[in-house]
Amino acid sequence: MLRPYGKPTPALRRRTRFFPRLSISSWFSLYATAFGSLGAAIVSSLTYHMLREPSDRNLLSLWVVSIFSGLIWLAGVVHVVLISPSRSATTCSVSPLSSRLYHSLSLFKYPHAIGGLFGVFLSSFATMSIFTGGVLFVVGQLCMRPVHLLYLWLVYFLFPLFSLPLLQIMQHFMRVNSVKMQILGFLLSMFSSGSGFYFWESRWRWSHLLLFGAVQGTATGLLHAFGRVLVLNCAPCGKEGAFSAWYGWVRSVGLCVGFTVGSVAAGRIRASLGAAFCSGIAGIVVLLFGNVSDVGGAVAAGHVAEDNSGDISERPSRSHVVASSGLDSKESVSV
Repeated sequence: MLRPYGKPTPALRRRTRFFPRLSISSWFSLYATAFGSLGAAIVSSLTYHMLREPSDRNLLSLWVVSIFSGLIWLAGVVHVVLISPSRSATTCSVSPLSSRLYHSLSLFKYPHAIGGLFGVFLSSFATMSIFTGGVLFVVGQLCMRPVHLLYLWLVYFLFPLFSLPLLQIMQHFMRVNSVKMQILGFLLSMFSSGSGFYFWESRWRWSHLLLFGAVQGTATGLLHAFGRVLVLNCAPCGKEGAFSAWYGWVRSVGLCVGFTVGSVAAGRIRASLGAAFCSGIAGIVVLLFGNVSDVGGAVAAGHVAEDNSGDISERPSRSHVVASSGLDSKESVSV
């Protein structure tokens, strides 16, 4: 859906086509994440219902839920094994790629995309470590009733359905780019993990758990949505599939590592939350000091043409396109 906004055009038009692409990619990714959270809430309700079956059918119910969830996950990531050079790549400004392997590895030519993938890995690790460690803490140490665990899951998954569209409006009016929105997600995750790390021995009320569930759910949605936006905005025309595949692979690895840390440290909530907090700090450092920028990545990918001074020309339309994209008007596009 983003590819029409990266088609080759005359230079004067290409200078402004990236900014609608950025706005549209943010819109698509945020709303896809929000509706994906609705699907996650449905699956969590199904999990709760199946595990409430009679004791002689618990194992069968667990297998049904696991297989069903696995099929959904497989349908969502099947594109990572089907990537191939796009037909439109031969008409773009970048050279056509004849080899499928070379097409997949072409991401390593774009440092902004590599930095974005580091942020994706760290965010996936942090969010899954917090989720796994938190669920085990609630069940094993706080001894919450099963129905309360279901309510906590529903708040975690459903709150982003309302918070993410509101944050998209905030992004538009404050002209914040995807890197800054990811930093906001890392800060929210650090707030959740840091509070849990420090107050883990305190008496946790039900309202506290719901509050942190809503905050962490929003943080997870922000990191997921804008991590994808940053990687795709660094993708040259015709290579969006390869970059999406790398996004899926790196995110899966981060989730697996985070789940391992959270489950191995069961009963030691401070270990998983501390690891997530350090991961959040590392993610912010990578985004701030790792030369990661969606506009810089767009320049490297050929979506934005520069004039001799290294800035985007066509001054009369610059303010309009910047306002519509959520970018800071003072942000440089030089690499």
